[in-house]
Amino acid sequence: MASSPVAFFLLTLLLLPPTSALIPTNSSSHSLHLCKSTPFPQLCFDSLKLFISISINPSILSFLLHSLDAAVSAVSGLSPLLTSPSITESQRGALQDCRELHSSTLSSLRRSLSLVSSSEGNNASAVATARAHLSAALTNRNTCLEGLSGATGPQLQTITNAWSSAYRYVRNSLSLISSSAAGDSRHRRRVAELGPFPAWLPRRERLLLEAGDYGVNDPAMVLTVAADRSGNFTTVSDAVAFAPNSSADRTIIIVRSGVYDENVQIPSYKTNIALLGEGRDVTIITGNRSAGDGWTTFRSATVGVAGEGFLARDITFRNTAGPAKGQAVALRINGDLAAVYRCSVDGYQDTLYVHSFRQFFRECDVHGTVDFIFGNGAAVLQGGKIVARKPFPGQSNVITAQSRDDPNEPTGISVQNCSVLADDDLPGAPGGVRTYLGRPWRPYSTAVFMESFMDELVDPAGWTTWSEEQGEEGMDTVYYGEYMNDGPGAAVEKRVAWPGYHMMEYEEAYDFTVSEFIYGDMWLDYVSVPYDDGI
Repeated sequence: MASSPVAFFLLTLLLLPPTSALIPTNSSSHSLHLCKSTPFPQLCFDSLKLFISISINPSILSFLLHSLDAAVSAVSGLSPLLTSPSITESQRGALQDCRELHSSTLSSLRRSLSLVSSSEGNNASAVATARAHLSAALTNRNTCLEGLSGATGPQLQTITNAWSSAYRYVRNSLSLISSSAAGDSRHRRRVAELGPFPAWLPRRERLLLEAGDYGVNDPAMVLTVAADRSGNFTTVSDAVAFAPNSSADRTIIIVRSGVYDENVQIPSYKTNIALLGEGRDVTIITGNRSAGDGWTTFRSATVGVAGEGFLARDITFRNTAGPAKGQAVALRINGDLAAVYRCSVDGYQDTLYVHSFRQFFRECDVHGTVDFIFGNGAAVLQGGKIVARKPFPGQSNVITAQSRDDPNEPTGISVQNCSVLADDDLPGAPGGVRTYLGRPWRPYSTAVFMESFMDELVDPAGWTTWSEEQGEEGMDTVYYGEYMNDGPGAAVEKRVAWPGYHMMEYEEAYDFTVSEFIYGDMWLDYVSVPYDDGI
């Protein structure tokens, strides 16, 4: 793992503005000053000593790419363990997750480097993309370690220790990226207005948009899935497998009405995939994997998306494992710039896994029980329904479990203009089932509800702790906010009194809008999904 952290760190230095560390210096005092604010100052200083010995020139990008490629060899150490009889099936699944997540991290960072090196790139979008990639790298590490928690044996312990320590470089890199460059919305909008379409939009897709044709009728770009065998494929998985790898053009997969009982994986090399159904009531992709049956949470997803530029419309994603089986994901997204429109995501515990990167959900219904919108992406849900169901006996419902682990990550869950409702099977308050807006999966957990209707199912306290044992420890580092909500469950008089709870003012709320939080005004205009960019 030694070469990969260096690449992460150098990537960040490359993105810093000229007044910071982009110009190397042999001054130890300058390096110490730069590193003082990072989580691991000595590690930062040692890395800078390596960096200042390298001249800045165009070949630096080649050096970084070589370092990333060399890091792939670290994954090969996982292969012998995957077939070892000494590990459990659960550990084998976790190791598969680790290998997939590591490869996904490397792939996404190569795309970030490509953006930085492009003459069409701009500093604001490059910094925002780099922050998203670095945050995703940290999330990938956490997902791997969660799956390996409690692992025994020297080889498993070695892997666990390597993943635990190596990503300190990533945290340092995040702290060094200028937050002001990433947060300057006025600069972002100027960048977006430089032309009719953003620079990163592929040429073929730009031409289609200019012609007013999104490509649905272009047979070279369209695949059809039909359960009655009237299309190109009978399963969504086969259509995804047939789609071109690493495509800069949109591949549209039309999924005709029907129930598709399968687990669909869209890996990181399947980019710009669009799944278009015929209506959420008639096009249904369903599965029943769960932690209760030995699957990792990550791999339990009925549909798992790692490819960048994913779109979905008019489909139901469902996991039928039930409330007794624990974590059972219906839809997981860990690919950047994903938009989901007029879909339903149905499950119980851990229904919608907004794992990492920037995601947008418009007019989508999400059904679940415990932590049913969770993960560490930067996700905005707008104009939909959030529906709490009847949980396993003795459980309370929790809508969000956001897992931000570092204060510099640009992540969180923003719920705007949605309705928080009870399913028909959920008893009211006299039935004893409490429903909370969120609880902290990790120390910097961030979730907000804005301009939404909350029915009476919402507990007056609004928010809850991770566990009774934890108590209110750490409630000063979370960020939970509410702004201009209404309905019988929106009363704030009895809300928690934690330092991390905020009855937000306009300016605070605006930071969690589509245009500010996920840079939506730079990419959502070009994916045929409506959105409200502000309050």
